[in-house]
Amino acid sequence: MTKEKSKALKTAKLQTPTNLSSNATKDLSGALTALLADVFTLYLKTKNFHWHMSGPHFRDYHLMLDEQGDQIFAMTDPLAERVRKIGGTTLRSIGHISRLQRLADNDADFVTAPDMLAELRDDNERLTASMRETHELCDEHKDVATASLLEVWIDEAERRTWFLYEAGR
Repeated sequence: MTKEKSKALKTAKLQTPTNLSSNATKDLSGALTALLADVFTLYLKTKNFHWHMSGPHFRDYHLMLDEQGDQIFAMTDPLAERVRKIGGTTLRSIGHISRLQRLADNDADFVTAPDMLAELRDDNERLTASMRETHELCDEHKDVATASLLEVWIDEAERRTWFLYEAGR
């Protein structure tokens, strides 16, 4: 391989072929990357609360949050890969996540179990709303593959919300 060809390959943009329009790629990649930032934020908060849970229902809550954390983390790779499949680029660092996330972190030294459950419930509701907005964008751009993924994740988030609501009553 010549030096020129090698240099061209190193500097080429990460453009995956797609039949979506360039506007669709831009719009959907942006929405999905922001969604991915929120998913990482919710994952870390769920694990934080899982690690720091205490109180009379410790075991039940601890196990529930562990299961929910696994489910949330399972979204990350398909989300990032979907962005790449449609010709976009996605998250590159923790700093990138912090600039895009719409869900708040919780760095408190102590949070009560009921407050943990309520905060996660609210965050899952916000994530569901963001996924619905992204689904509307998919419909606008006729991206049925991304819409299909979102439909499953919306259902999972609604289930997490339900469990957190019922556990916190």
